[in-house]
Amino acid sequence: MRRMSAGLSFGILLATASLAHAQVPPPGGGAPQPPPQNLQVMPKDTPRPQVLATMQNIAAALGVQCNYCHVFEGRGGRNDMASDEKPTKKAARGMMILVREINEKLPPAVGKAADQTTRVGCATCHRGVPIPKLLPDVITDAAASGGAAAGIAKYKELREKFYGAQAYDFSENGFLQAANRAAAASKPDDALAYLQANLEYFPKSSRTYQARAQIKNGKGDKAGAIADLEKAVELDPNNAPARGQLQQLKGQ
Repeated sequence: MRRMSAGLSFGILLATASLAHAQVPPPGGGAPQPPPQNLQVMPKDTPRPQVLATMQNIAAALGVQCNYCHVFEGRGGRNDMASDEKPTKKAARGMMILVREINEKLPPAVGKAADQTTRVGCATCHRGVPIPKLLPDVITDAAASGGAAAGIAKYKELREKFYGAQAYDFSENGFLQAANRAAAASKPDDALAYLQANLEYFPKSSRTYQARAQIKNGKGDKAGAIADLEKAVELDPNNAPARGQLQQLKGQ
């Protein structure tokens, strides 16, 4: 699991708890609200306000609305919060149980008391997106059908939408990891495209120039590799691996 907030241990219940649809009683009184229905993991006597708060927490953690897990079409539509029709609700129930087990096992695993142990939650993995993939995974998936151009386009799309949020790591590491994967898959040109795109956002990234040098050297472009390593060392004189690689290439 990746980054989590303490809210998931209860927050993930949001997608698993089902409520009977009811209107809020008017101020000054009214018929009491029916209790939540079809609670299968949360205690069946969980107060309605607690269930609603839990659902709001998980919605925020996943960046979704109620209808992601529930049959909820709003005014004039079909609203059946207790229905188990959507597979996302089943998945959420399984995740709730998994998170509960993890939080129970964490204290002895890290040798700390329960109140001193960081608990996992929805946001630990999801970080505001329903499918908690890391950025290099998303880039690689997009490139599978459209090449590096598609991977770069997907990166830019996500950066435009999520930059400044916790959803993805938009540091220099995203394209660096994607480039490493492309190189390992014998796609050096794709790797170079990712590294060139990385320099658009991080023009002073010594690691990007170093990675580019390795790809170029593998393609037989020794002069280009030396130039990139010289730039890497210029940007970061403490980059010992780049300095060593530069000396090795110049000594050949």
